[in-house]
Amino acid sequence: MDQDNVTAFLERFVSDLGATGAAGSVVIGHRLGLYQALADGPATPEQFAERTGCHQRYLTEWLCGQAAGGYVDYDPATGTFSLTEEQAYCLADPEGPNLAAAFRVVLGYLRAEQRITEAFRTGEGVGWHEHDEDVFIGCDAFYRPGYAAELVRTWIPALDGIDAKLSAAGRVADLGCGLGSTSLLIAEAYPRTTVSGSDYHTRSVELARKKAAEAGVSDRVSFEVATAQTFTGTGYDLVAMFDCLHDMGDPLGAARRVRRALAPDGTWLLVEPAASDRIEDNLNPVGRLFYSGSTFLCVPNGLSQPGGYALGAQAGETAIRRIATEAGFTRFRKAAQTGFNAVYEIRP
Repeated sequence: MDQDNVTAFLERFVSDLGATGAAGSVVIGHRLGLYQALADGPATPEQFAERTGCHQRYLTEWLCGQAAGGYVDYDPATGTFSLTEEQAYCLADPEGPNLAAAFRVVLGYLRAEQRITEAFRTGEGVGWHEHDEDVFIGCDAFYRPGYAAELVRTWIPALDGIDAKLSAAGRVADLGCGLGSTSLLIAEAYPRTTVSGSDYHTRSVELARKKAAEAGVSDRVSFEVATAQTFTGTGYDLVAMFDCLHDMGDPLGAARRVRRALAPDGTWLLVEPAASDRIEDNLNPVGRLFYSGSTFLCVPNGLSQPGGYALGAQAGETAIRRIATEAGFTRFRKAAQTGFNAVYEIRP
């Protein structure tokens, strides 16, 4: 053995193990609003306890751990902790990327570790609906800022003719809508358009309906409990799927249903995790993140449903294109891409 390589691997291990443990601390900060409180200005642990109403001894350990991980700054001259503008934007700003919510997702799916371990032995699936609620709530909170930044501003305008159709008075189906954030973003941007959201997860649909009512758009946005193979309606100008096709046991059946649901000149907007067809190109931090989530969420959910597929979060463009082609679509192109998502325009 090369001792330098052993040392380098141990350093990686310490970093990974520390990050794993710190995930819980980040979620505590997220739940208690500690990042928002610290964004109000520097504070010693004593001052922070007065500001938050939380116990000083717990806060001291939390602040030190956050500083050790680079999520909080520490000034030894004053004994105060603070957030930089960039840290506050990422962790505390409601209009920011809400990164702390991602840790809520991970802690949520890790609670299923024993079931996933057993599924490795049996090959059985574990459905999305069987996970802790932190998975559903966290996914919506984490993904929404990205959709808010890209969907109306970049992705829809990248589709041929769709912006004009929705501006005039379009019909949209949002499949696998979760808590309905994408449905609401479309409805708010296009006040003449109606949106029909659907998801097989009853609790998510309940929360989506509540959000639509609070936003005052229930007259134009509706939600139903249905799979992507059984959702209702036809003649849609746009059918959208956001980060969900790869989770399905029967993505081909879903694609065929989309084909039947579209108007003759309609468009399928498919947003999937960015991935290469080659495994070696996915061996990077983003790929690691997606493979971990896929091990606990995407593949188990696919295996829990009929259809025989378990694409996983790093399926790649070739696999997605093949499903679209087999479903009868003739036009397929990548309309946009971010560091995390590939955006496909698929047409009959």
